[in-house]
Amino acid sequence: MPETSAICLGEAMIMLAGGSGPLADVEVFRRSVGGAECNVAGGLAALGVRTGWISRLGDDGFGQHVLRDLEARGVDVGGVELDPVRPTALYVKESHGGRSRMHYYRTGSAAAAMQPAFLDRPEVRQRLQQAKLVHTTGITAAISASSSDMLERLATEPREFLLSVDLNWRPVLWRERDPAPLWRLLGAADIVLIGADEAEVFAGTGDPDELYERIGAKTLVVKDDSNAAIVLEPAGRTEVPALSVEVVETVGAGDAFAAGFLAGTLQGLPAVQRLRLGHLTAAAVLTVAEDHAPPPGVAERERLLNATDAEWAATKIGAA
Repeated sequence: MPETSAICLGEAMIMLAGGSGPLADVEVFRRSVGGAECNVAGGLAALGVRTGWISRLGDDGFGQHVLRDLEARGVDVGGVELDPVRPTALYVKESHGGRSRMHYYRTGSAAAAMQPAFLDRPEVRQRLQQAKLVHTTGITAAISASSSDMLERLATEPREFLLSVDLNWRPVLWRERDPAPLWRLLGAADIVLIGADEAEVFAGTGDPDELYERIGAKTLVVKDDSNAAIVLEPAGRTEVPALSVEVVETVGAGDAFAAGFLAGTLQGLPAVQRLRLGHLTAAAVLTVAEDHAPPPGVAERERLLNATDAEWAATKIGAA
């Protein structure tokens, strides 16, 4: 079994992106792999972090494509369980009138059948025991009650790893469900990542200090889209402005930010550099139509991580 520093636990989906126009008129779709936790896994691996992704997939062609895609990006998938009955989830991206809309087909997916006993599978348990960090999201808590119970067990059992949770608030998935388990998951995490806009909807406030007090995580990262990112932790509060970016598509940028911040955390970087690495990896994804993109090269990353505040503020990232 490969040694991994980070494990990402959650659902992967096939993304089908059509050309511009109403969904009813699109005839050809481009296939790629999406899903918050596997986006983060790929982003961590691209930054040189030994990373594994753990989940369930349908034993179907889409599931096989997910496995091949992640393996090609350097992610260990040995902890994945294949389901002979339930399918791999998918979503369709509709681009019309200059805006994108996502149509999800994930009800009854293989990943939704994850439950607390899934953590007892030897392939899963061994990987969790050697991990330094485990990352998941509120989406995995939302896709089914059994999946939520699994994450509650993960968060409350004795552990050696840091637990990272990205809120990824999806109101549709929580319709007619009590979000109390998600609040408990956030409170048990060592690192919480949250967008200021989704925090307003989920918690009724986007104020970082109020969120830090209410959530109770040791480290809280509040992302304010194109403005700035703030980290609050026992050592204090640090804010880093976002880069100026020529945006092509926003989907996946939050996952890329998480990958950069978490990679910096595992590397022991100071707060400013952790936030800058998050911004850099997010910027790379913002300039492409897909959910993920290679991060800037090592030399460019090092230059910008160590840039002066003025040099950082003057940096512009283009689609080229």
